[in-house]
Amino acid sequence: MALLSQRIQKVKPSATLQITAKAKEMRAAGQDVIGLGAGEPDFDTPDHIKKAAVKALKDGFTKYTAVGGIPELKSAIIKKYKKDNNLKYEADQIVVTVGGKQAFYNMAQAMLDAGDEVIIPAPYWVSYPDMVLLADATPVIVETKEDNGLKMVPEELKKALTKNTKMVVINSPSNPTGSAYTADELFALGEVLKDYPNVYVVSDDIYERIVYDDFEHFTFAEACPELKDRAIILNGVAKAYSMTGWRIGYAAGPVEIIKAMTKIQSQSTSCATSFAQVAAATAIGGSQKCIKPMVKAFRKRRDFVVKTLNNIPGITCLTPEGAFYVYPNVGGLIGKKTADGKVIENTIDLAAYLLESKGVALVPGSAFGLDPYVRISFATSMADLKEALKRINSVAKELVGK
Repeated sequence: MALLSQRIQKVKPSATLQITAKAKEMRAAGQDVIGLGAGEPDFDTPDHIKKAAVKALKDGFTKYTAVGGIPELKSAIIKKYKKDNNLKYEADQIVVTVGGKQAFYNMAQAMLDAGDEVIIPAPYWVSYPDMVLLADATPVIVETKEDNGLKMVPEELKKALTKNTKMVVINSPSNPTGSAYTADELFALGEVLKDYPNVYVVSDDIYERIVYDDFEHFTFAEACPELKDRAIILNGVAKAYSMTGWRIGYAAGPVEIIKAMTKIQSQSTSCATSFAQVAAATAIGGSQKCIKPMVKAFRKRRDFVVKTLNNIPGITCLTPEGAFYVYPNVGGLIGKKTADGKVIENTIDLAAYLLESKGVALVPGSAFGLDPYVRISFATSMADLKEALKRINSVAKELVGK
């Protein structure tokens, strides 16, 4: 009898967390390492949100809550969807989870069986395919193209749909690319799905508030109101409010699905942390002015990073509409030799060489299902970005012989 399940043997560790851990380990050993792998803002959680948590602690709000979330937080989420997305939900259509990641995991466990297929555009957030596998279902990867902004288009979606398709995943703005779908682009995908009444859409909007250049974010159910009953919207407070460690996510969708997701949670983590839920209610329900300085800083960094990368030999980079990542094409560096004669055969080799020789930690595109790319997070200081890109430029020049 095997010690480990077949299920766990299908799953890979999170590449982004591995890179971040490796960078921290090297720093602890005294090495000069700049981490461009972490998917979290480098800003502190705003004071008014922290104060709400402190007050909850002082008031003794430290016990179990209802599995699906406290009424105050559900109410704030419902008001947010009405105000920001013109979508109406009731309390039994909302579940609060232990981070946005658990919202997807709960959904997969509640909805998927062996034989079900889930369409996932690549590049994708590293955990989508593995959480589908953990539900015994099959991820169907659709490789996107730079000509389409690394977004799935209707023709690609239609080609991937089969009688076994259970759901389609849309992440906008995207991790790892920062690409975001317009309302028209979402509507066009919805037009394809009208002919497939048994297919659901999972809309991961975790980067919803981090958008640039007056880009207007739409969630799928907002752009395709006819398909609202087939949409599960995932979100959380981690990115917009710099609350990654607070672990509060949430989902909105059809009552039956949300009830099932809540049941899964009741047998895994129970409720999300009580006082963190209070803080999240303050974040979502309060003033959103605290987000503006972060987005302003991110936009300045984005502009600098994109411009600089496009001036590095062997690298080209699209300009993202949102999130705090760029996903540059490094195809011009693949197949080249280092100064000591080692061939860089793929982006894994490139990432390893950058970390070992220059102390720059980033994530290879293979982790996200589409090469030859790497993901760079610009959720770090401008000083670190300037130095990291200087080091990347020196490696690129070494590889292409300039």
